[in-house]
Amino acid sequence: MAPARAADRARNREVWAVVNEQFTDADARAMWAAPAISWGLFRLPEADLELLGDVRGLDVVELGCGTAYLSSWLARDGARPVAVDLSRAQLATARRCQSHFDRWFPLVEADGEEVPLRDHSFDLVVSEYGAAPWCDPARWLPEAARILRPGGRLIFLTNSVLAGLCVPTDEGFALDRLQRGQRDLARITWPGGGTEHHPGHGEWIRALRAAGFVIDALHELHPPTDAATHGYYDIVTADWARRWPAEDLWLAHLPDQEEAGADLGRGAPRQ
Repeated sequence: MAPARAADRARNREVWAVVNEQFTDADARAMWAAPAISWGLFRLPEADLELLGDVRGLDVVELGCGTAYLSSWLARDGARPVAVDLSRAQLATARRCQSHFDRWFPLVEADGEEVPLRDHSFDLVVSEYGAAPWCDPARWLPEAARILRPGGRLIFLTNSVLAGLCVPTDEGFALDRLQRGQRDLARITWPGGGTEHHPGHGEWIRALRAAGFVIDALHELHPPTDAATHGYYDIVTADWARRWPAEDLWLAHLPDQEEAGADLGRGAPRQ
């Protein structure tokens, strides 16, 4: 591994050990106990977004699972999840939650850029603030494609491009004016924080297509009118997020054999 990548990985693992000590460990049981799947800082209901569909019987990988509450919800709904995260501390919290709720599935300590799982073994890859901000898209998207079966789906949520542009350099909530250039977000190390990746929409499209994905949708998320500002993550206030999208949620899939054949047919030269 290149020294810069190794340094990023070590720094991010340290950051999430601190975050787990300060917040995610204490928050985990409540998240595991939540009655329904929801997404993002403002917990938008899956029932409203309708992203996942019926997950019963699906083989699912969650990349950057944290305390694995999303995987636990998927397991409760009949999926067969495997939860992958770099943070040993958060996986330890996830194991305690598995014991408490008697809800078991594999927990794998690994980087989303190097996933120790077999090729073409899963129907769905999901990531909620997991791989997308914390891994290089040129590395983790091909890994997601590698482990998916033909026709397999990818759903991931990350900070919006605009939120990244408006967060102050030091700390605090996003402001109502730009704080940096868009190219500065492709790889950014925050003071006192980790190293993250926030490419623009055009860069995301190129990276997804280069990994072999067909893009199905981009949802730019806003909180409900009654949502409150998150009590721990000082990224955006609820008021800011009601004016501008705070989160981007991407849906993509790998072509199945029929779709790939149709594309070849459309591209074939005329006789």
